[in-house]
Amino acid sequence: MIKKCLLLLVAFALSACAITDVNHYKDVKPKLDLEKYFTGTTDAWGMFQQRNGAVVKRFHVVIEGKKVADELILDEQFVYDDGTKQQRIWKLKKNPDGRWIGNAGDVQGDAIGEAAGNAFKWQYTLLLPVDGTTYAMQMDDWMYLIDEQTMVNRARMSKFGIDVGEVTLFFRRRT
Repeated sequence: MIKKCLLLLVAFALSACAITDVNHYKDVKPKLDLEKYFTGTTDAWGMFQQRNGAVVKRFHVVIEGKKVADELILDEQFVYDDGTKQQRIWKLKKNPDGRWIGNAGDVQGDAIGEAAGNAFKWQYTLLLPVDGTTYAMQMDDWMYLIDEQTMVNRARMSKFGIDVGEVTLFFRRRT
């Protein structure tokens, strides 16, 4: 019992050391400009892994991005490995303070994002349908620009503060 408590304490202490402030990346190049990166067509390939590491879903996404007035519209067309399809349309708006606010049909409330350097931190509640039930999942989403065409995205998914799994995506802009 003492050993389990000690392991739990160590895990908690290590998780407290995780980077949560996007400004940690403020000097990292290349600088991510969301509007520039997502305007046009972008492909993404991804997977969802359960917390034990098992890959349970793979997918490809084609994203059509365009600027309409003061909004960045991202039309995401998902095709999953089982053949199912899904569409998500994000409407993103940059606030004067530099933070981003976003909405989508399957997102509860506002998504809040902030960019610094090559990174973008994005947090929101995703309404995830599974076997006839919809779950409100907390998403802690980080994007990292690798070069002008390539970006990596890691998103932790949790419910009641407990990690459920992770989504990993690789984005590539079409030229």
